[in-house]
Amino acid sequence: MTTDDLHSFRADVRTFVRETLPADIAEKVARGRELGKSDYVRWQKILNERGWLTGAWPEAWGGGGWSAARQLAFLQESALAGAPMIIPYGVNMVGPVIQVFGSPAQKARHIPGIVTSDVWWCQGYSEPGAGSDLAALRTRATREGDVYRVNGTKMWTTEAHWADWMHCLVRTSDAGRQQDGISFLLIDMTTPGITIRPIVTIDGQHHTNQIFFDDVIVPAGNLVGEEDRGWSIAKFLLGHERMSIADTGPKLRLMQRIRAMNAAVQADPAVPAGLRARLADRVLDLSVRLRTLVALEAWLVAAWAAGRPAGADGSMLKIRGTEVLQAMSEVALDLAGPYSTVHDPAALHDGLDLPQTAARDASAMAHHYLYGRCWSIFGGTNEIQRNIIAKALL
Repeated sequence: MTTDDLHSFRADVRTFVRETLPADIAEKVARGRELGKSDYVRWQKILNERGWLTGAWPEAWGGGGWSAARQLAFLQESALAGAPMIIPYGVNMVGPVIQVFGSPAQKARHIPGIVTSDVWWCQGYSEPGAGSDLAALRTRATREGDVYRVNGTKMWTTEAHWADWMHCLVRTSDAGRQQDGISFLLIDMTTPGITIRPIVTIDGQHHTNQIFFDDVIVPAGNLVGEEDRGWSIAKFLLGHERMSIADTGPKLRLMQRIRAMNAAVQADPAVPAGLRARLADRVLDLSVRLRTLVALEAWLVAAWAAGRPAGADGSMLKIRGTEVLQAMSEVALDLAGPYSTVHDPAALHDGLDLPQTAARDASAMAHHYLYGRCWSIFGGTNEIQRNIIAKALL
């Protein structure tokens, strides 16, 4: 794809979002409101009609066969245009896994529902004692004839309360290395014995959950690949995250809001001149850091396309992306002024008929700040990511 082609595609994405994104969803995003499952489903169905929901899939699976550069352009431009993110657990995670490792029956059963967004997925990886050290997981699946009996618990399971199915790592053997006894199961979330316990995070929102499995019976036909060989599948799945791990699209959109907040502060004579100058310096610094992250991401995407082994690249993007996001949210709170000290989680669910006050703006920024703390934890803590970099480079 030439540079001109990519610029044209970016313009197409901006136009498409502007013309087809439902007005109420666009307004929720613009105001920093929380989106519901139905909002994401509506938008993903619109994207699917255009052929862009599965643009990164191979053409053999009805996808667009997009290059890495095209995928990145879509993620950035759709976010900048105000579109919701694509919830990744189906189309970007388990979908590619089933395409590569799934049986013909699994492909026929699950791929259509992922494409239409009629079947919603969650990811069962982390556990109370196995987060960054995922290979230490203890949720056990015991083979009993044509079924597995699953017992254990999963932690920090995002949007599990919305999910119809879970793609789940389970322990099927204790022999050899920890990684050697892990298998990859597809679990129907309506199966008896599954309990979902909500976890309200520090921002006051219900994003994530703890899942309990008590003698949950799963057909053996739901095993993806070979028993005790799920670790390689898990790594394949995580490899698909590196395209979006820096999350630059939403950061670019957030930067637009920060610049608007800063412009209002700079125009307010009640704010002391020294404070205005300091805030202006910090916003400029954020802009430089964000543009540097965007440039690093673009360079790595091009390098991957040219054959560069991914190695620790994803870890570098994860760390820098986290640090930039957290710095941005800190500046946003300072720009919000006294309102930033009072965060009302309920304000993120207010109706669009209510005015967008300074207090509601501040609550939206406080949400970014508080929920942004988890970015240095999930997907492997930043400390673990630094270990990965050290092992790869030193």
